[in-house]
Amino acid sequence: MYGKRPDMTVHQVEPYNAEPPRSALVGRAITPVDAFYSRNHGAVPVGELATWSLRVEGLVGNPGSWSLADLRERFAEHTETATLQCAGNRREGLVAVRDIPGEAPWGPTATATATWTGVRLADVLAAAGVSAGATHVEFLGADHCPEADPPQEFGGSVPLRKATMPEVLLAWAMNGEPLPPVHGAPLRVVVPGYIGARSVKWVDRVRVLDGPSANFFQASTYRLLPADVTPTGTPGEGVELGLVAVNSDVLQPDDGATVPAGPTTVRGYAFAGGDRTVARVDVSTDGGTTWTQAELEEQASTWSWRHWSATVEVPTGEVEVVARAWDSSAALQPERPEHVWNPKGYVNNSWARVHLTGA
Repeated sequence: MYGKRPDMTVHQVEPYNAEPPRSALVGRAITPVDAFYSRNHGAVPVGELATWSLRVEGLVGNPGSWSLADLRERFAEHTETATLQCAGNRREGLVAVRDIPGEAPWGPTATATATWTGVRLADVLAAAGVSAGATHVEFLGADHCPEADPPQEFGGSVPLRKATMPEVLLAWAMNGEPLPPVHGAPLRVVVPGYIGARSVKWVDRVRVLDGPSANFFQASTYRLLPADVTPTGTPGEGVELGLVAVNSDVLQPDDGATVPAGPTTVRGYAFAGGDRTVARVDVSTDGGTTWTQAELEEQASTWSWRHWSATVEVPTGEVEVVARAWDSSAALQPERPEHVWNPKGYVNNSWARVHLTGA
């Protein structure tokens, strides 16, 4: 489906939501398109894209519309390597603590890295002439999302200061090929360092505002609530999600694998949002009493993950391997999923855990 690997874990067929097996990400700084996770809130739009154009409006002096050909002709092309990570990545670890009804139990691979090509949003905004008093930039897609109340297109916003940074793109290509429909063709936003929900697909409107977007998916959905609060969907409840917290997970060996007892190489990824980078990863086989510092691979860009590896001793019998990452601000992953459980299952950045059997 949609050109994806046959071994994707499909959480939902329509809208299509799926992630690859851990093994598909091992040793790949750039994720193949067929293994790139897919998170959607509505059906992939098809017919309505035949007359697609991008409209820029709101607090701008020169509102207008551009076709894809217009964007290519008028603005310089740029490429950026960036990791996208779903806010629900690793939710299954929180579901194991306490049930989270109505939310997909995403594993650790709702995250991936691609090389994106398009034009800088900053250049388009400069051409539109941002007016005084503007503080945020909203993106709206062509997809229709029946889960929203009321049903509406998917959308969200970022602060103007982020929108005008050079890394934020309106992208038409992914890994050197035309953007596939399931990943947002003909044009999508790529907002490095922010949760994947801000990188709106099938974007056909950019609106400059004097406050955050009131779109359902920003005002009511992607919000972090305390563990003792029951979500009501009231706009503005909880804390708005934005920058990605430092996170990591193990990709190899797979959870539940049997491996030869003795030295075993453990591999995984780590990622930190904003303009932070991953500074260190540690791996332990004794619950965190002692740690082995992992070797970090080179980072493709400031905005991408880092793969890592460490060799640890696996005893005969069952063992839990845990990993934790540090970022350049000295933030460290919290130890237990119980410490970060929340009623929507967002931002599980507790220590990564896989259970192995040494034989």
